[in-house]
Amino acid sequence: MSVRNIVKIDEEKCNGCGDCVIACAEGAIEIIDGKAKLVSEIYCDGLGACLGTCPMDAITIEQREVDEFDEKATEEHLANQKPQKPDGFVCPGSMVRQMNKPKTGSSDGVAIPSQLAQWPVLMGLVSPQAPYFKNADLLLVADCVPFAMGDFHNKILKGRAIAVGCPKFDDSGAYIDKLAAIIQQNDLNSLSVIHMEVPCCFGLTHIAKEAIAKSGSDLSFDDVTIGLDGEIQKTEKI
Repeated sequence: MSVRNIVKIDEEKCNGCGDCVIACAEGAIEIIDGKAKLVSEIYCDGLGACLGTCPMDAITIEQREVDEFDEKATEEHLANQKPQKPDGFVCPGSMVRQMNKPKTGSSDGVAIPSQLAQWPVLMGLVSPQAPYFKNADLLLVADCVPFAMGDFHNKILKGRAIAVGCPKFDDSGAYIDKLAAIIQQNDLNSLSVIHMEVPCCFGLTHIAKEAIAKSGSDLSFDDVTIGLDGEIQKTEKI
């Protein structure tokens, strides 16, 4: 064993998209139980070709004592390996899509157009480089809001980009990093934080403040509180 460069995968950040699997020419990474894992240190040469492909910044290179890279064992591993994904595979959950024509649903026989113009919507899946964030009016929305607010699409979502998450159960640090990157890489027209009236939901406001500070921007945002009855309780400029 010797001290050398080796891939390190943060499973908390990993969304299982598999881009790193395709990028690793040695077959050292596989998706196991929905997460990218280093299957063996002897297959990893430590060069880090997978780093730039991870949309979640979940992969880093560290130096630690590990077994030497074994080129012969790697060749045998590749010869016996069954491909996990077809060439060019993109995880359906993270593939960027921009919809120009809203779809329709129905309520009591009356068609109600959806105002969603992008995919994905979850904070953990959206990419800061997505085209729908450029010059956007961005909504940072608590995931309970659309369920409580019956007219969310027409009253809030229409004409805006969106990132959805839960400040109580998800990683707030990852949210801060992702939102800071979105702010830094896109000239946002505006930012609105939409959350429920319950105390834990106000964590989304804190996340927005921290992300703006981290980005170095002087962006202000509208902080909108939604009551359990689905009505807007308060809107505050921060």
